[in-house]
Amino acid sequence: MADIASDTRIGQPDFFPAARPSEDWLAGVDEAGRGPLAGPVFAAAVILDPAHPITGLDDSKKLSPARREVLAAEIRAFALGWAVASATVEEIDRLNILQATFLAMERACRSLRRLPRLILVDGNRLPRHLLAPARAVVGGDALEPAISAASILAKTSRDACCLALHACYPDYAFDRHKGYGTALHLSRLEAFGPCPAHRSSFAPVRRWYETHPARVPE
Repeated sequence: MADIASDTRIGQPDFFPAARPSEDWLAGVDEAGRGPLAGPVFAAAVILDPAHPITGLDDSKKLSPARREVLAAEIRAFALGWAVASATVEEIDRLNILQATFLAMERACRSLRRLPRLILVDGNRLPRHLLAPARAVVGGDALEPAISAASILAKTSRDACCLALHACYPDYAFDRHKGYGTALHLSRLEAFGPCPAHRSSFAPVRRWYETHPARVPE
């Protein structure tokens, strides 16, 4: 049998038509949390079951938090395979956010209990170390049900992480802004300085350290 990994497109999308495997061998992959100033970046991989279609799948950003939670429970119950993974704040600062996102995607795909024949990744670039042929799909979270499902799992998992961060660091209101650079978050960052969950490589956090050199992390 051919080496599956050798057929994976490296770093760039596959724009050429190819035979599409049946849905039960297709995995969708998406991320959540590239833009925030704090917290891990999450990724999910999902293989849907054609025998158990899930109604209402869509880009997670278009769904209410309550609807996302309902759909996330259905995905976990009825998908043939699903996995959620993350890359830490330390990995984000060391690798950069794009490479840390790819790392989270690779971890999610490696955690699937069955190897897909094709991986569809939301966006226009691909991780380098996937275990199956892959294709980038621009806007895939609104076009491909498996990517939509992955978007929902990644988003709900990261939101749960932000609630846990709020419990640890209540001064920053992570439960309200989920780590994004809102006016509220920036005001709390200025007032209290970064906490261990903040990404020191991101501009607003980096600028804070530049103006407070005694607080620069080692």
